[in-house]
Amino acid sequence: MLGLKTFGFKILPEVFRNIIKPPATIKYPAEKTETPAGFRGRIIFEADKCIGCKMCLRDCPAGAIHIEPTGVAKQFKCVFLLDRCLFCAQCVDSCPRKALTGTPQYELACFERDQFEDVQE
Repeated sequence: MLGLKTFGFKILPEVFRNIIKPPATIKYPAEKTETPAGFRGRIIFEADKCIGCKMCLRDCPAGAIHIEPTGVAKQFKCVFLLDRCLFCAQCVDSCPRKALTGTPQYELACFERDQFEDVQE
């Protein structure tokens, strides 16, 4: 077991070195980071482009997408289960009409589980 003296001699120089260094992190909620090119965040559904083929639903590995008719001919609503989504963007790639697009939005935290259902019409 290390004695307090030995421990202090090993730790104190490291403490003093880190006191004079600038921080390596940012103050996150106050300062936002820029997302890199190709970042896969929240998926946006454009209902006017959707033809209801459900290719996105079939290709989603997590089963995080549900396409439902709205009652109006050729109009659909899309339900994303954000707690299941892997943000792999496979649904975006598989959509033949480009009704799904990826965004750099990454702040998707919620307090209630039912808020993870992202219904887009």
